[in-house]
Amino acid sequence: MAVLVGRKAPNFSAKAVVNGVSVEADFSLEQYLGKKNVILFFYPKDFTFVCPTELHAFQEKLGEFQSRNTEVVAVSTDTEMSHWGWLQMEKSKGGIKGITYPIVADTNKTISKNFDVLTGDYFISEDDQLQADAELVAYRGLFLIDKEGVVQHQVVNNLPLGRNVDEAIRMVDALTFVEENGDVCPANWAKGKEAMKPSHQGTADYLANN
Repeated sequence: MAVLVGRKAPNFSAKAVVNGVSVEADFSLEQYLGKKNVILFFYPKDFTFVCPTELHAFQEKLGEFQSRNTEVVAVSTDTEMSHWGWLQMEKSKGGIKGITYPIVADTNKTISKNFDVLTGDYFISEDDQLQADAELVAYRGLFLIDKEGVVQHQVVNNLPLGRNVDEAIRMVDALTFVEENGDVCPANWAKGKEAMKPSHQGTADYLANN
């Protein structure tokens, strides 16, 4: 599994459903460069079970991300029409109606592959046939990308394991605090808590008082 932290996030241009209704032909993260952070998260499939709980959880906290100058973008390997159809289905019936952040269609699976969250890979069989060694969907990858397009945080869960949206918000807060103050954030740091000076003395002072 590739570690993208500290590197530029892979660029892409793909179809996406925006605001739950409109299909954008060439959606790209470049529109946020120099302006906003991005939480980019991958999920395995539309019309499934754990996935809608995550998508709704991100929607419920969307205002908190946006108040932190951060946009949320989702990606799966389904088509844009599959996304659109799921977005028309009521939440009570397992749908994701009401989701407004962009949902990208990684139909050719290159985005998932470039972020190294694709569950399988292609190979050529002995009889010269193109095959796959697993179902080619995305793991539950999440990437915090800063305003310069650099990945600052990543986490990848296996398919059955849903993510903690509050932890994603905590990481945005930590990134903002570091950028604004130059301090570093110790274990279990949360917004409003004491941070540390990036020095041995700063560590000693922090440990002495906590």
